[in-house]
Amino acid sequence: QVQLVESGGGLVQPGGSLRLSCAASGSLASLALTSWYRQVPGKERELVARSTRGGVINYADSVKGRFTISRDNAKNTVYLQMNNLKPEDTAVYHCNADTVWQPWGVAGDYWGQGTQVTVSS
Repeated sequence: QVQLVESGGGLVQPGGSLRLSCAASGSLASLALTSWYRQVPGKERELVARSTRGGVINYADSVKGRFTISRDNAKNTVYLQMNNLKPEDTAVYHCNADTVWQPWGVAGDYWGQGTQVTVSS
């Protein structure tokens, strides 16, 4: 029922910035939470940022102070602003959402296809 499409990934030098976008097929008002995960082959998926409909925001320790998640309800879009990027941030970043609340670390039912972020000099 919910489709999510990510964009904004690319190649960036260490210390640089990128802004990822996640366009939802419907109103963000129907989504209790939206999140960003990242995936590296051979490693566990990592929840990096999460925003609830009520405005509660949480980050993984690995990105705290560098990444910012935001929701633009008028545009039905979720953003992930990534600053001071490091090589270890290289991954496929996926948007994730659910219509009902889930505890931290439990993924929602809906996933985007992902966008590649590569941080390299």
